[in-house]
Amino acid sequence: MRLYLTTLNPTDSVTRGFLPAARALGCAVTILTDQPERYPGAETLRTDVRDARAVIDTIARHHRPDAIFSNSDHIQPETALAAEYFGLPAKDWRACLTAKNKALTRRALALAGVESVRSVRIPPGDPPPAGLPYPVVVKPREGVASEDVVLVRDPGELARAVADIGARRPEATLVAEEYLEGPLRTLETLGDGRDLRVLGGFRTTLGPLPHFVEERLDWDPAADAHVLRALAAIGVGLGACHAEYVVTDAGPRVVEVNYRVIGDTCDFLLAELLGVPLFEWILRVHLGEPVMTPPDVTGHGAAVSLVADATGTIKEGPGDVAENAGDVRLRHRALREAGDQVELTHTNRDYLGIVRAVGPDEAAVSRAIDGFRARHSWVIG
Repeated sequence: MRLYLTTLNPTDSVTRGFLPAARALGCAVTILTDQPERYPGAETLRTDVRDARAVIDTIARHHRPDAIFSNSDHIQPETALAAEYFGLPAKDWRACLTAKNKALTRRALALAGVESVRSVRIPPGDPPPAGLPYPVVVKPREGVASEDVVLVRDPGELARAVADIGARRPEATLVAEEYLEGPLRTLETLGDGRDLRVLGGFRTTLGPLPHFVEERLDWDPAADAHVLRALAAIGVGLGACHAEYVVTDAGPRVVEVNYRVIGDTCDFLLAELLGVPLFEWILRVHLGEPVMTPPDVTGHGAAVSLVADATGTIKEGPGDVAENAGDVRLRHRALREAGDQVELTHTNRDYLGIVRAVGPDEAAVSRAIDGFRARHSWVIG
């Protein structure tokens, strides 16, 4: 079997998750990327993966594909179009585009009667709109990793936020949305294009406003029918999907839909909680196999992001760690190392490392994480 994997920057999900999973399934893997030098030892073809025509042409000149897959937020529509061209299992490219574009997400959910959240587009160079229901959240229409997402409370703050983001992203369209207040949760699903299975979900703890940095995720597997209706309205069917939503006083409201598996090493946490080869399961549906039924989960899991609190040079920090603390299995994934320069961005890019732990209950997991943090620290000077 030949799997073509389209990708941009290397991620743990790809290098430690999907590539080993593909080998375990007996797939020959060809990576299509605009950065082949960053995948040493793998078969790569330099391709403009942001252009579906280039992806199709590259594959047509190589080997017959059995699956074309991507876990990248940025190139889902292009990958879906290529898979559809070759008659392979494919996500609906319209759903990929709708999920990625936050303005289109709001439009789709409103037209389907699922929910209505006040949201306006701010094209590059346009003045901030008047009459918004403050506070509002400003964010790039196609943004990721909480980058340039900020809460503003009045027209003056809005104008400053738009100007500030515009200076960094002069060609980006922004959206300004009503602030959704309440607990933030996720819903993780996997589908084969016919059946959609709920894998579980997490309760998210954010850092201090006005930014939206995710600092901790705790296993919280309750499925939400409202979010499932939202996914159906968008067209989510094949593959993994990570949806974020807020439980407001008026009911659940979708924040965003990421048509790929959850990131920041929480995909590994999800796999460990379920006790299944999750990355293989995801690839199997792209190879045309029916989706598996996930098992019930006993116990608890959490992922805690160790976030830089200052700009400077990293003097010391723990490397990758795997240890047991009683009944708790704990892993630390170092994302930076001594000597790295840190510039605070108030996004997920400020993560220094991520601790994930699985154990019998939340109290035991929290004790193990607290113990690790007491013994290991990141020092910035």
